[in-house]
Formats: sequence, C-alpha cells, structure tokens
Amino acid sequence: MKTKKLTALLLSAAMCFSLCGCDSLSRILDDNRYDDYYYDDGYYNDGYYDNGYYDNGYNNGYYDNGYQSDQRVPNLVSHYIDVGQGDCEFIEFPDGETMLIDAGPTSSGSEVVRYIRNLGYSRIDYIVATHPHEDHIGGMKKVVESFDFGSIYMPKAETNTLTYENLLTAIQKKNKKIKTAKAKTRIVTSSDSYLKVETLAPNSSSYTDLNDYSVVIKVTYGKVRMLYMGDAGKDSENEMLNKNYNVSADVVKVGHHGSSSASTQKFINSVGAQYAIMSVGSDNDYGHPNSQTIDRWERSGAQVIRTDIYGDIVLTTNGDTFDIDTEKN
Repeated sequence: MKTKKLTALLLSAAMCFSLCGCDSLSRILDDNRYDDYYYDDGYYNDGYYDNGYYDNGYNNGYYDNGYQSDQRVPNLVSHYIDVGQGDCEFIEFPDGETMLIDAGPTSSGSEVVRYIRNLGYSRIDYIVATHPHEDHIGGMKKVVESFDFGSIYMPKAETNTLTYENLLTAIQKKNKKIKTAKAKTRIVTSSDSYLKVETLAPNSSSYTDLNDYSVVIKVTYGKVRMLYMGDAGKDSENEMLNKNYNVSADVVKVGHHGSSSASTQKFINSVGAQYAIMSVGSDNDYGHPNSQTIDRWERSGAQVIRTDIYGDIVLTTNGDTFDIDTEKN
C-alpha cells in the first residue's frame, strides 16, 4: 500500500432512514432501567464536570507550566477511517486506552470492526455517537455488539428511525447506560498530564437542526491539537465562539462533510488549522464537500485532505510534531 506522508513541525459516515413508530421506540425505553422516560438519572447519566480540569474557560494553556518540548513521550494515533459518505474516527491514546467517534453508515459496521481489530484491540474504552444520523451511528450497532467497551456518550437528541432504535437496543443488551455528552464534559480521565480530551458542544438543549446536537471534541496532546466536529453547523460554531471557547487546532475534522451549512469564515479563522480533513463518499448525492467551503479552508492556509480521494488518514503525534499518512497518493 502506497502512503503519502505529510510531516509538520508545529508552530504553536448508506442505509435508508427507516422510520419506526413511536410505540416501538417507547418499548425500548419503557423498562425499569429508566427513571424518567428517557433521560434524567435513567438511561442517560449526565456528563460530569470537573472544574479543576478547565483553566479559565479553556482560554489559558493547560500545559503551560508542565510540558517540556524536548521531553520524549509515547505517541497518540488518530485514525480517520474512510467509511464512504459518513464519519468515523478511532483514537489510540498513549496510555493504551482508545476512543471511537462515530462508526459511519450501517454498511460500514463490519469494516469498522475489522479495522479496529486489525490494530489489535478487543475493547474500546470510550465511544462517542456525535448525533443520531445514520451516516454516523449506522455502523455503531455492529461495533457495540462486537466489542467490550467502557463508556458511551451521546447527546440528548432522539429520532424515530430504525437505525437509532437498533443502536439503543444493542446498548441495552450490553447493560450499559448512556452518558450525556454536552459542552464542558471531561471524557477521558488519564494519568498522562499531557493529554486532554474535552467536549466543546452541544451548548444548547434544543436545536432546529439535528446536526447541531453534534458532539464536538477537542483532543490536546502536548502541543498538538485535534478538533472533531461531527456534523456541527453554523449555529453550534457561533455558540462556541460566543462562549470564547478555545477552538484552535492544528488538525480539524471538518463539520458536516465540508457542506455549506458549516465552516463559517469566522470559525475557520478561529481554528487556524494546518490540515482540514473532510470525511466524504465519492460522487455522493449531497454534493459534499461544497467547493466554497473547500476554498475558505484553503484560503485560511489549511491543506484539505479528503477521504474520498486519500482513503484512510492516520495522524501520529508525539506531542511535539505530527505526521499524517494517507492510504492513497
């Protein structure tokens, strides 16, 4: 397999949406493991806050007083898996733990399972389903059925689709409870002081667009920053900016497959990424990515890397520098 390596020295998810009836969904939710129909202290456990983890609302450096640029540390590896028209990222943390963000459409479930197993893993420590659209959670049912896993995070957003129902059923069969993903949730608790994994969205409890419920995750390892946007659109971007969250990143998984509904110029400027990764399927029916969105990222100085062109994308970092390898030239 030929690879294309991009080395940087740092300067600082097609299954149809089958509708299921509300009664069917209610049957999944209506048992003694739920205290309040769906959420409060029942199936969903609210994400916890750790005020000591955040430094003045994300704005000050978490590593300013401890990180030594010449200190050798293990690698963090982030896999942006080509699942066609969908999203899927798998992260290997330096302490041996792992995180899966989305699992592409239903048709990609077995592929995602195979990819992770080929890396040598039989357990996933953290699973995040950014929002309940089929191209993000369709493959998650297969993953949940195939692996032992620790915690699973989802936003408080539901939809009456068979895909969503199947995922809830699979989680229930594993006797797991879903943790609520919302802004300022600390997901990973690691002994590695150089590793920080935080959520920046969703920041509201109600949106008109299901995409804006997307969980946005920022991973910082040493001096390297990675942003995973799910399908978060302009409203979510503006909320993060208005709250003065530090959205800066060296590498960003662009929101909503590079569509015109996301990536405002103000947000792009605030991110300041060197690389903008777009997870899209070849000749998809949505016209993703949008040419103007690509132009905005490129004009900002970011190099756009697309899964429909490059296939699987793998970022490896020691906390100081990072390499990006691609499956195809």
